Amino acid sequence: MNRCRPFLAARIVALSLVASRPALALIVFDPNNYVQNVLTAARELQQINNQITSLQNEAQMLVNQTRNLASLPYSSLQQLQASIQRTQQLLAQAQRIAYDVQQIDRAFATSYAPATGSQANAALIAGAQGRWQNSVAALQDALRVQAGVVGNLDTNRVQSAALVTSSQSASGALQATQAGNQILALQAQQLADLTATIASQGRAQALESAQRAAAQDQGREQLRRFLTPGQGYQSSNVQMFH
Repeated sequence: MNRCRPFLAARIVALSLVASRPALALIVFDPNNYVQNVLTAARELQQINNQITSLQNEAQMLVNQTRNLASLPYSSLQQLQASIQRTQQLLAQAQRIAYDVQQIDRAFATSYAPATGSQANAALIAGAQGRWQNSVAALQDALRVQAGVVGNLDTNRVQSAALVTSSQSASGALQATQAGNQILALQAQQLADLTATIASQGRAQALESAQRAAAQDQGREQLRRFLTPGQGYQSSNVQMFH
């Protein structure tokens, strides 16, 4: 009996020590909860990535809009206007019968009108000389316009090359559109030069044809006077213009 007493005392002390210490929390691993946490974190990370991508796309859109709204640094307007003005000045310098409807009507009602028996011989001769001078002046005007148009060719070549280069290096839609518009303006200027050339040549040809027609009519009147007795028409004054 005495031997068991120390053993019992030791157990009582041990139990009292265990009872006096706080209970230790047990760690329990829940796989389902862990998976849900991982999925939630992955979804949040994906949302963050989507937001970053959206911000990057918006930034790129702003960059593109800035490029599209940027104006073309090159302009050929001044050079094109100068070329057109040179051609217009040459047309405005037309000699004698200009490009004016009323002036043309007056000239054909007087200088190019059919010869009449009441006109003096000196008047017939002066009219023929005037018509011939009109034809010569028109031919000179046509050559001057042609020379001016040829002079514009070098300017047009330089502007065309510059505009094509600007179009190819355009950084945005606005620059490309502006370059295209300037190329169209250059083509319009070239068409204007072509129109002016055709108009000046047509004017010269028309006046030459009118001069020939008037000369034939005047020649018939002169011949009639020469053959009509009592006209007092001296053979030395007969002037035939062809």
